[in-house]
Amino acid sequence: MKKYILLLVFLNLFSCQVEEKKVSFENKIVKQLDLTEAELYDKVLGVLVGSAIGDAMGAPTEMWSRESIHLEYGFVKDLDSMVREVSPEGTWKANLPAGGTTDDTRWKKLTFEYLIAQKSRNLLPKDFANKILDTYKSSLENYGKIESFDPAPYEENTLRVAWLQEWAKVSKPYVEGNIDEFQIALSKFYGGEMVCAGLLYAPAIGAFYPGDAEKAYNEMFKLSIYDIGYARDISALAAAMTAAGMKKNAQKNDLLGVLRSQDPQGFFNSRLVGRASYRILRNALSIVKQAKQSEKNSMQKAFELLDQNLQDMPFHAGEIHLQILTAILFSDFDFTKTMQFLVNYGRDNDTTAAIAGGILGGFVGFKNLPSDKSRVISVSKEKLDTDLESLARRLTQKIIALNLQ
Repeated sequence: MKKYILLLVFLNLFSCQVEEKKVSFENKIVKQLDLTEAELYDKVLGVLVGSAIGDAMGAPTEMWSRESIHLEYGFVKDLDSMVREVSPEGTWKANLPAGGTTDDTRWKKLTFEYLIAQKSRNLLPKDFANKILDTYKSSLENYGKIESFDPAPYEENTLRVAWLQEWAKVSKPYVEGNIDEFQIALSKFYGGEMVCAGLLYAPAIGAFYPGDAEKAYNEMFKLSIYDIGYARDISALAAAMTAAGMKKNAQKNDLLGVLRSQDPQGFFNSRLVGRASYRILRNALSIVKQAKQSEKNSMQKAFELLDQNLQDMPFHAGEIHLQILTAILFSDFDFTKTMQFLVNYGRDNDTTAAIAGGILGGFVGFKNLPSDKSRVISVSKEKLDTDLESLARRLTQKIIALNLQ
């Protein structure tokens, strides 16, 4: 009986310490970041939930044409339920309620978990590759743990395996240091297309370096081992924009300035070609200017101009980057309007909205996100086993700890 009472006392003291930690979490100032802990948490949570909102808004119509979106949904303004089939890169549960998400949010979760485990602000690509490889292996091993005659659990596990199978093929030779096999695997990654691989987790990496755009660029560039060509530059810029937007009292020009000033890898010096990502920025600026001056519906005009720049694959990194920049500029950095622009444009709209949502979520902060944020948080937790608030809180604590070293 005494042991039981002592245990209750201990648990009560532990609970009080946790509560005290939460209170101090609100009040302490992290001088190195010029942010209070509460402000930092608001920014980190803004990146994560902002991205999830974009993902959830685009998920019901992922890869649809504009005509199909308009026919079934009209003009998409906010979240809607998704009556759709499951897929490795899509939802893993059919017919999720409004607020359900796809692999775009799963990537943020995986990356946040990777960052929370870090012991230094300097990231190692092999560690990240191992995180992906371990997650893939865990899904493979899970087949042996399923005891069922019903095929459903096997089919569900196959979604998890297929999600990372392309990534695992690249990760394995990279971790093993087999350069030849790594290059072959990378050249065949999703058919050898310049897909938006790094962009899927770039905002999460940017969140790890609030206010430090150059550091975010360099670390993201290192981790862009699944990107081909100038997609590495684009992924690094997305991380840098996210970091720039998390600076205290950040302005629009802080994010735009990154696209011009951050070039530590010297892409501008590329002979005969120059910097492709900068040409994409100029193209976005031109599209927005022409659309705003048009006598017809300006958004429709912007859509038509974007149509002239389509790639073979809707998840091509260059196409994704152009759509994101155009949407942000056209909407003057307004979160909701940017999401609506991207989702109604179509193509890989859950991915574009998720990336832009992460960038702008860090810029405006969680408190300034639309009211849909609460639904995304609850659906993620109740239906998808993803606690967005806990992930953001843990990453905030890790950022603070590493910046105080």
